Amino acid sequence: MADVAARAGVSVPLVSIVMRDVAGASPENRARVRRAAEELGYRPDSRARLLRRSRSQLIGVVFGVQHAFHGDLVSGLYPAAEALGYELTLSAVTPHRDERRAVAGLLQDRCEALILLGPELPTSSLGQLAATMPVVVLARSVRHRDVDVVRTDDAAGLHQAVDHLVGLGHRRIAHIDGGRAPGAAERRSGYLTALAGHGLADADLILSGGLTEDDGAGAARALLDLRPLPTAVTVFNDRAATGVLDVLRQNGLAVPGDISVTGYDDSRLARLSHVALTTIRQDAAALTHAAVARVVSRLDHETVDVREQVLAPELIIRQTTGPLTTAAVTAPRGGRPDTPAGRRRSTQ
Repeated sequence: MADVAARAGVSVPLVSIVMRDVAGASPENRARVRRAAEELGYRPDSRARLLRRSRSQLIGVVFGVQHAFHGDLVSGLYPAAEALGYELTLSAVTPHRDERRAVAGLLQDRCEALILLGPELPTSSLGQLAATMPVVVLARSVRHRDVDVVRTDDAAGLHQAVDHLVGLGHRRIAHIDGGRAPGAAERRSGYLTALAGHGLADADLILSGGLTEDDGAGAARALLDLRPLPTAVTVFNDRAATGVLDVLRQNGLAVPGDISVTGYDDSRLARLSHVALTTIRQDAAALTHAAVARVVSRLDHETVDVREQVLAPELIIRQTTGPLTTAAVTAPRGGRPDTPAGRRRSTQ
């Protein structure tokens, strides 16, 4: 501010008045100060002002780089926080940086609250964090009196996917699950419940999968060994589903002519024109606005009766699902021997 004051030929207190946009400066002086600030590239340090008031107005966000949908959630968190006068600071979980380190980095930044995207930390650890500051878990179910949760009804989402496939005539429907990932157990449960509701309880086929394209590809190779081959498959998330699609097509199978595929999340991957994946949509905008609103309500010490907000999922139909056809039952299987394969069940 001293540099700006010298360039504009005014006092430092006057620069402060102009930068804070409060009364006390003439229009001419305001224009002179702002012109000098622009020429010098000066920007007021909003965080320093907040720290002087013992408030950082910062919300820390922990996200996983391996989750495609986390990118959509982060994009939604920014406008949601800005609308309520808060800023975000991000900390990533990577294959070489775990959640504890990601959280520790945010605590050093003097965040007032944390939003954790699909965390894998145990409930006890989340409860310890929530004892010191507001903690909102996004996209995972957590049963702890001090932890707020905003999530989609994952079981209902997989139920919708199975209902859609059964409505197209499919009866042999496999599920590639997410192992121990947040939401995997609920989606697995939704799959099993839906099959039972359609009288297909004895036809469940669950294969171990994961979060990534490689996980999906590995599960798809195991899927191709099943006899008879399923005519449809639900996949834990969109990213793994793209790996499934690659392997199926490399082995000469038409999607959806020979086999239908659904994903989960309606991430940017699913919406790409060359993917056009039928999937279960999680409303990223609604989830992120609800999460930020819950953080602010906690910081303002408002009374909240319900710790968990559960949003409804939505089936999005694109080009990877279609009616059961004769081809889906008799199509060649990429030269693989037509031998029986035992049921593969996830151990997670």
